[in-house]
Amino acid sequence: MVSAEESKQMVKALRGKLAQKHHFHEDDKGALYINNNVERYKQFKDVFAAIDLFIWIIGIGTIIAGIVGVSNIMIILVKERTLEFGIRKAIGATPGSIIGLIIMEAILITTFAGYVGLVLGVGILNLLSNTITANDFFMNPQVDITIALSATLLLIISGTIAGLFPARKAAKIKPIVALRDE
Repeated sequence: MVSAEESKQMVKALRGKLAQKHHFHEDDKGALYINNNVERYKQFKDVFAAIDLFIWIIGIGTIIAGIVGVSNIMIILVKERTLEFGIRKAIGATPGSIIGLIIMEAILITTFAGYVGLVLGVGILNLLSNTITANDFFMNPQVDITIALSATLLLIISGTIAGLFPARKAAKIKPIVALRDE
């Protein structure tokens, strides 16, 4: 493939030869129009790269908002179950087992919500692909399985991160304080 710079040089050389043959100045844009598709392709590629960057920023922001939301849910869950954690610790539960329990719940919440979102997204995409007629710009929309699996893995990691702070808080609960609060 020819680069945009090589394409510009080719257009300039062609314009120079044609200007010499047909007796017009080579800088006269009105005398000869040459459509440079390679240059347009590069412009489109740059626009789509900017759109991709924007989508990445929105996606990362959405994941961070999800982590904060799940973390807040888990903090509320820990506050409501303070007595349970106090009793567990009183009968011998280790801080690691309580951390594991909270993290597993956070992972379960994020994985379930992510799976429902993924299924709904694929379903809407299939509905759209059946109703929209194919054209040059929008043909056969589909979900790449590697992207879907990567998104699922990212959700699991996000769930772990979201549950970590509340889990550490739950592990620090003293049994006597938990029983006294109730």
